[in-house]
Amino acid sequence: KPQIGQLQPFELVVAIIISELAAVAMSDTEVPLLTGIIPIITLTLAQVSLAYWSLKSEKARNIICGQPSIIIEKGQINEAELRRIRMNINDLLEQLRVKDYPNISEIDYAILETNGELSVIPKGPFRPITIQDLNLNVAGSGLPLTLIIDGTIIRHNLQIAGLTEEQLALILQSYGVRDLRSLFFANIDPSGKIFWQLKQEEAKQ
Repeated sequence: KPQIGQLQPFELVVAIIISELAAVAMSDTEVPLLTGIIPIITLTLAQVSLAYWSLKSEKARNIICGQPSIIIEKGQINEAELRRIRMNINDLLEQLRVKDYPNISEIDYAILETNGELSVIPKGPFRPITIQDLNLNVAGSGLPLTLIIDGTIIRHNLQIAGLTEEQLALILQSYGVRDLRSLFFANIDPSGKIFWQLKQEEAKQ
């Protein structure tokens, strides 16, 4: 589920209206519950329908969600676009600082997305260095697997890691862990290294 900052404008409006209707239905005992439920269901169906059409039709998506605004293009601030979206230069500079670009001369493109987020594409010399730029071959980091949470073994992940409960116990015994139930958390990374932490009450003993 998207957070508030990720909602499209129409989704935010529908969410606010639904919350208001629900609050009225619950707080006013004189209003029949059905009176509050019917408009909530109607708005929910409308929101789902609009979301569906915005997925299926680009024209509908542009009408419902709007279009991204290019406010810096090829290093030049688009004054007309700033006026159209009612954003002043101070707001733009603030958003750029939040994105760690305090110097506007470093920006090639800045795009205000339909959810209100500012996407920044820096000029070539100011782009972060990547592994590819350094011509290095680095293996994928992979995904660590959680093996124990609050003393309970996650058997599915243990199976994926190719370990049995006995093998895990032996490995942790080599670190001085006598009882798996004394662990608050344990995971294993793709290289086979295990991180573990005792429960607070166990650590104090």
